[in-house]
Amino acid sequence: MRRGGHWRRPAVAADAVLALVLLGFGLLATGLAGDNQPGSRPVDAASRVLIAVAALALLVRRRAPVVTLAVVTVATSTYLLSGYPYGPILVTFLVAVYTVAVRLAVRPAALATVGAFVLLLAHVFFGRGPAPGWTGVLPASAWVVVPFAVGVVVRVSREAAARTRAEEARGRAEQARRQADEERLRIAQEVHDVVGHGLAAISMQAEIALHLLPKRPEQAEVALTAISRTSREALDELRVTLGAVRRGAEREPVPGLARLPALRDRLAGAGLAVEVLVVGDPRELPAAVDLAAYRVVQEALTNVLRHAGVASAEVTVDYRADELTVEVTDRGVGAGATPVDLGGGHGLAGMRERVAALGGRLTTGPRAGGGFRVYAGLPVGSAR
Repeated sequence: MRRGGHWRRPAVAADAVLALVLLGFGLLATGLAGDNQPGSRPVDAASRVLIAVAALALLVRRRAPVVTLAVVTVATSTYLLSGYPYGPILVTFLVAVYTVAVRLAVRPAALATVGAFVLLLAHVFFGRGPAPGWTGVLPASAWVVVPFAVGVVVRVSREAAARTRAEEARGRAEQARRQADEERLRIAQEVHDVVGHGLAAISMQAEIALHLLPKRPEQAEVALTAISRTSREALDELRVTLGAVRRGAEREPVPGLARLPALRDRLAGAGLAVEVLVVGDPRELPAAVDLAAYRVVQEALTNVLRHAGVASAEVTVDYRADELTVEVTDRGVGAGATPVDLGGGHGLAGMRERVAALGGRLTTGPRAGGGFRVYAGLPVGSAR
């Protein structure tokens, strides 16, 4: 009822209209009802006052439902005890009972309604004129039980609807949180792949430059140039990734297998020769598959550069009818082939999550003849 310390105007206006309608209806129709009840007391000023009191009490029915019911019950019981005809005042009583049932919890509403019913029954046994006695109990109870039952049903329905809306709101909030978490994870994977690969290449090139600087400074300059180029490319790719996050959508093309030659040249500058073999007819792939395949190759080659202790690696890209496979192999004996990378590395975990999200499969492990193998199969038809 209250909003900002003020009564809501629509509710107050609705109650005022209801009270005035019942007041007018009671004053006009009670006389007609009396014409059909010969044994009743004629309508006079006192009856009209009681009708007015009962109707105007509805002005505060939302603010004070129990008080409203008490005033209406006293006015209605006095009216009936005085022998006035049954008429529209009972409609006012019905509205008061309904208000208590719909505004209060079941227990206090039932107690208030029982008290009103007992007071209303007084006219059945002690009314002026011929009292109906026990035969009047059932009709009198209908004016209490029916509006009370309707009010309880309406109240329960409103509470159920409110709970449903609250659950839907919580569901939407939870869905938004899940989507935000998934987006953060995706961004973290992108940043890990971009920064991890770039820093690994820069680190290797820096070691080469430091090794050559005392003896062959002209070759060290080549390594430093490669460092500059690699850092610039990594920063550009990172800027694209973070820029897409700020804008909420990707406006620039995401990396894909078309960038494998650039990746191969970059790693060549870091001292790792990469041989790329393409099987089948290259074709346009779904963006998610293209990006995942590129990231798998990039991360696998970064691990070779960091851990394998070799100067070469092989990449095979196989375009099949309904699947794309990528395979990265090396013949190293360094940490890249240890059980640490088999299970817990962030890079391999990120690869698995990327591939699994597209319904693909990823296998990693040592090769029989030495070295390490990373193999990913990505379904093309199911990707979106």
